[in-house]
Amino acid sequence: MPRKIQRRLTPLELEIMKVLWETGPASVTTVQERLARSHELAYTTVQTMLNILWKKGKLTRTLVERAYHYRPKVSRQTAVGQALRDLVQRAFGGSAEELVMTLVETKQLTPEALERLRKLVKETKDA
Repeated sequence: MPRKIQRRLTPLELEIMKVLWETGPASVTTVQERLARSHELAYTTVQTMLNILWKKGKLTRTLVERAYHYRPKVSRQTAVGQALRDLVQRAFGGSAEELVMTLVETKQLTPEALERLRKLVKETKDA
């Protein structure tokens, strides 16, 4: 039976997407070199990960001479939104309020960020 392709991005897939959002279309070699700053990955590993992302529909690829060049098919905003919705669902039972409260309680928001959040809430309330 064929394996089901999971649509959610893994941490490594997200790192690869970040490289492509920053560089634009890139070959396996370019992605591998950019990832080398934080990961030591073999060329074949990066190639496999790019093919998985292509199969998930997250990338397009174009054959340039003898190498594929990969390009993001989804925007950073869309991918981050999906990842955040998934996190909220899995870790906070679907409650975005619980996520925000946890960020506040664990002091992961600066006073400036809290002030911006307060203003945003007020603007949304007044709209």
